[in-house]
Amino acid sequence: MSTATKPKHIGRNISRIREFRGMKQEALAIALGMSQQYVSTLEGSETIDDERLNKIAEALGVSVEAIKSFSDEGVINYFNTFNETDFSNSQGAFGHHDQYTFNPIEKLIEAYDENKKLYERLLESEKEKISYLEKLLKEK
Repeated sequence: MSTATKPKHIGRNISRIREFRGMKQEALAIALGMSQQYVSTLEGSETIDDERLNKIAEALGVSVEAIKSFSDEGVINYFNTFNETDFSNSQGAFGHHDQYTFNPIEKLIEAYDENKKLYERLLESEKEKISYLEKLLKEK
């Protein structure tokens, strides 16, 4: 029985990352400047040379290391961490407080009142402008 670990299947990792990104093989092929059939062949390959892997990583928007170390279990574990958050202290999943220190209706009324005051000042300014222009016309 061998204790050597089996190398990761890079092509399968590329396929899974592409699927998670919502990208079709054809879109990846266009980004890489190759045919969809060739992308399919790459995704079936256990190993890929570093130069090509760099281009693929760039097209997928991930690092080469992310492709090499990708695992479905890691993705599942990552998303499960969001379910393990303790909500008993009234904090959201990302540690933000969900308690507001103001009443949104009061803020809306304040904004309305402020807009009303600004409109009244604008109206007064326009009245002054009209009266000034009327005065100029009468002088001529």
